[in-house]
Amino acid sequence: MSDTIPTVRLNKGGGSRLLRGHPWGFSNEIAMTPEAKSVAPGSVVTVETHAGETVGLAHLNPHSLIALRMLDRAAEGTIDAAWVAGRLSQALAWRQRLFDTPYYRVAHAEADGLPGLIVDRYGDVVVIQANSAGMDRMLPMVVEAVRDVLAPAAVVLRNDSPVRKLEGLGEEVRLLEGTVPDPALVSEGGALFPLDPMGGQKTGWFYDHRDNRAFIARLAPGMRVLDLYAHTGGFGVQAAVAGAAEVDLIDRAGPALAQAAKAAELSGVAERVSTRKADAFAALEHLVKTGAQYDIVVCDPPAFARSKKDIGPAAKAYRKMARMTAQITAPNGVLLLASCSHHMDPVSFAQQNARGLGDAGREGRLLRSAGAGPDHPVHAHLPESAYLKAMVFALD
Repeated sequence: MSDTIPTVRLNKGGGSRLLRGHPWGFSNEIAMTPEAKSVAPGSVVTVETHAGETVGLAHLNPHSLIALRMLDRAAEGTIDAAWVAGRLSQALAWRQRLFDTPYYRVAHAEADGLPGLIVDRYGDVVVIQANSAGMDRMLPMVVEAVRDVLAPAAVVLRNDSPVRKLEGLGEEVRLLEGTVPDPALVSEGGALFPLDPMGGQKTGWFYDHRDNRAFIARLAPGMRVLDLYAHTGGFGVQAAVAGAAEVDLIDRAGPALAQAAKAAELSGVAERVSTRKADAFAALEHLVKTGAQYDIVVCDPPAFARSKKDIGPAAKAYRKMARMTAQITAPNGVLLLASCSHHMDPVSFAQQNARGLGDAGREGRLLRSAGAGPDHPVHAHLPESAYLKAMVFALD
């Protein structure tokens, strides 16, 4: 294999984490020879130690901080559509053991042995996102593998993730093949949600909160529920389907709220679900001022810390959010606080939540501390990729 593809060597003493199983090699760990620098971004290379021992096969992007993304520790392999199909089939087998219906993330990048690749399944619709130069280069193979393994009616490309810029890649959204049903729907927790795989956030739906939504739904019968940063109503509509007496959805995005209202209608709970377009903090200030009380409050904001420099302001925002949401949670009520900022580590997030609850003069118990669902696995050597944090409190 090394005779037909380029070979890249690690620096002397470099790549210690890579050799222990980490999926990445950084640019300062590689001997960036003129030959290495001339390799087209996203090409498959053989990786060797400084002493010439074979490490395996990887994607190389000489222009990225993450220069190597390991593909296979067996250097004699061939990286082609059959190889992708093998990894995809293995990932699919786990999802089929975990879920009864074909609505889940099939491939979650490095954790499923497909670095930089996201594949989400919405029944007969499959959405692909390539977030690395290597997977972008391999898209024809990926599409062939998806076709063979999943046999979808439609395949959508959602290459509009901001992380693609770090790989020197542009943005693109298009229908690769087939026809997206009209309407396209997501089924979860007994509810139906309109799906926009071409224009919705991420790939059209947030599967990562599935288990957290189910947990809240179990507590919802007869309760008054506030879903803050509701987006398309994943938490709130499922709570209503589970028997919540009243559900208020608040979000600043009008189109998302329109989809949430449609979801409530499709799910047969429109008479118990209301939507309000508003900034979350402004809405909270009004609710606190008027003495509003909810039995269940769900607060799932977008990322407050998009980079390391945002950590300080984000910590203050999370603390403020915890304080204000606690103020409108009724005695013996439930409060879910979430963060999707991977720069905000779990310990810091928990500390800010505790401080916010203290600021509000509230005490209680932590019922649940969770991350994403099992279709968003975490690579053993990439714990920092466990971006999602959700804490559910029962407040006295």
